[in-house]
Amino acid sequence: MDFQQASTYLLSLGNEVTTMKLGLENIGKLLAALGDPQNNYLKVQVAGTNGKGSVCAFLNSICVKAGIKTGMFTSPHLISMTERVQINGEDISEDEFARLSTRVRSVSEDLVAAGELESVPTYFEQVTAIGLLAFAEAKVELAILETGLGGRLDATTAANAQIAAITRIDLDHQQYLGETIEEIAAEKAAIIHEGSLVVVGEQSPEAMAVILERCRVFDITPQLALSFEKGGNLTGREGLSLPPLGLAGRHQVENAKVAIGVVEFLRERFSISDSDVRDGLKTARHPGRLESHGRFLFDGAHNIGGAKALRSFLDEFVHEPITMVFGSMNDKDVSDVTTILFPKANMLILTRSENSRAMSADELTAFVPDHFDSSAVFTTDTALDALEKALEVSTGNCPILVTGSLYLVGEVRRLLPKKLKS
Repeated sequence: MDFQQASTYLLSLGNEVTTMKLGLENIGKLLAALGDPQNNYLKVQVAGTNGKGSVCAFLNSICVKAGIKTGMFTSPHLISMTERVQINGEDISEDEFARLSTRVRSVSEDLVAAGELESVPTYFEQVTAIGLLAFAEAKVELAILETGLGGRLDATTAANAQIAAITRIDLDHQQYLGETIEEIAAEKAAIIHEGSLVVVGEQSPEAMAVILERCRVFDITPQLALSFEKGGNLTGREGLSLPPLGLAGRHQVENAKVAIGVVEFLRERFSISDSDVRDGLKTARHPGRLESHGRFLFDGAHNIGGAKALRSFLDEFVHEPITMVFGSMNDKDVSDVTTILFPKANMLILTRSENSRAMSADELTAFVPDHFDSSAVFTTDTALDALEKALEVSTGNCPILVTGSLYLVGEVRRLLPKKLKS
């Protein structure tokens, strides 16, 4: 398969959330048939509701600065599937992705033909296998794995990472993970296993109690994310001060703490200087999360925690009238997210991404506050229509915020360069 064929094939397996099959049996058999590529390098797995992608970005940046041959697997992608698999800070090529996808597909279909599997592994399982295989073939020393959903039954957990990091846990994906913070925390804490080295970020008391109990079962003493002393010095690393972070928002401080906590474990195996840490934190990038492009601000705030972090940033740093382009998946806490975000909008453009889980713009109108000026609310059918409307109705150089869904963020980011040139 070439890249287009590989993309079409993977997408034909269905939406990566609605058609997922939580469990490790299929991905375990697939990886075994591929020669267990995940056993060739050290692994860090990051789980949590919010911040796990940022922790991966910080950690990846630090490790690349330190000269460690590093692979990073993240999800979802914004524009190209190749974004999910990085080696030394660069997306793998389309040709490489296609070659690996072809191999994973062939092995998957052979397992079905042999009766080892009832059906081919899912989209996410196959992409996870592509990433783990790419890292082995590139001979990386370290792989950083962002958990897709939950932890206990997520495909990335089959890699059996030696280091587990858990970011802040909040309500999200309740239909899959449980209705309470405790239930969700248990799913995510399940990435901790016997012998794990564990870093835990800031948590609610309910979530922390569950995580600490999981550690107690395996007689593990976790490292709680480092705190900052007055003046910005990090406790535990005398003289290491917090630089300006490459990722915007005060909430990124706690994510940086988690990354630094992981670095403390990595220093037992790799040479990582304080300057590597500072430079890595300063230059980290995480597309689609408080990312600015001229007057456009992109942030895929799709749950309560993400919406609160975005609202705090807007309250502190954005004082001009905001045109907000908003879309959401139908399995999200749309009422809570819109209650947090919509009051910051002067113009509101509701739209739908191409994702099969996306709500329609008409459905989203139900969440517009009664007191919101109806003449400032617009509904559009596509991301392109929404972008055109935003440029039409926003005045001067006022900011245009695209939010509510990473899928929508990805579509608008892809369309923006061409639209601005036209």
